[in-house]
Amino acid sequence: MSLLLGGDIGGTKTLLALAAPDGAGRIRPLFERSYASREFERFGLLLDRFVAEARDAGHTGAVEAACIGVAGPVRGHTVKVTYLPWVIDAEDLRRRFPGAHVQLVNDFAAAAAGVLDTDALALVPLQAGSIDPGASRVVLGAGTGLGVAALCRAANHWRILSGEGGHVGFAPVDEWQARLRGWLAAREPRVTAERVLCGKGIAEIYRFLCREGAPPVTPNPLDAPDPAAAIAALGLAEPDSTCGRVLAMFCTAYGAFAGDLALLFDARGGVFIAGGIAAKILPAMQAGGFMAAFHDKGVHNRLAGNYPVNVVMEPRLGLLGTLQLAGRRGVAEA
Repeated sequence: MSLLLGGDIGGTKTLLALAAPDGAGRIRPLFERSYASREFERFGLLLDRFVAEARDAGHTGAVEAACIGVAGPVRGHTVKVTYLPWVIDAEDLRRRFPGAHVQLVNDFAAAAAGVLDTDALALVPLQAGSIDPGASRVVLGAGTGLGVAALCRAANHWRILSGEGGHVGFAPVDEWQARLRGWLAAREPRVTAERVLCGKGIAEIYRFLCREGAPPVTPNPLDAPDPAAAIAALGLAEPDSTCGRVLAMFCTAYGAFAGDLALLFDARGGVFIAGGIAAKILPAMQAGGFMAAFHDKGVHNRLAGNYPVNVVMEPRLGLLGTLQLAGRRGVAEA
């Protein structure tokens, strides 16, 4: 059996899968694995492990197409992984899988491909809106970093627009955010949206609020193995605490950023909030601050109120998207 290889490489974990089309034309994963990225000196060693485990499980068919989504800007045949000392080379993959069609794409280009088949996804609506299935869609997600991509219809094909949208400048929408920006700029003048809207950003907001006089939590969540997760758990349990204020501030900034992207692409096909954080802090995302900031667009308040907005609960969105890209010819990265 000919196989498709998909991969989603992130700074924290790497997901790989082998798949094949089913009788209905949908692409079905056959074998999947998740690995801690930092346990491997380079991607080739991780891929060796995956191929060996797949072979042991009986998946010995030839790979006819491979698509790897990578957290980082793709330039030609290579990409340097953000937050990892890895360089992914398409030519290495072609030598490993002779005859295979190989693509390297930005990880959020892969996420965008993943929302092509919304029926296969677990979605939690934040706003029903008025959907136009043929209109542009936006995918964004805060996790280790902040990713952005869009799907736009061109003739009979979908085209994926990807870039480094998480690295645009952070735009405060209230006094507290302006003070946060000033505090961050004192250490590094360039304050991007990603410096606030990521796991480390949650920890930074906590530090900032404590500096501004908010009562610190004991034991200190910054001493936890995953400070952002510790702050989020405390904030969900006690919304009126300092950690609760952190989540509220984070969600307001997140909603403002998402609303700006929705206007940028006129995302009548939907705004999809992916990444590793939104699904884990869903009650905070639903509390109202996110959507209030999303709507606060001046003369375009009403327009922002018509965009469908969903939290993607599927943690494998990027992986599923790479399999779609490996197996489809109806979508391409611009």
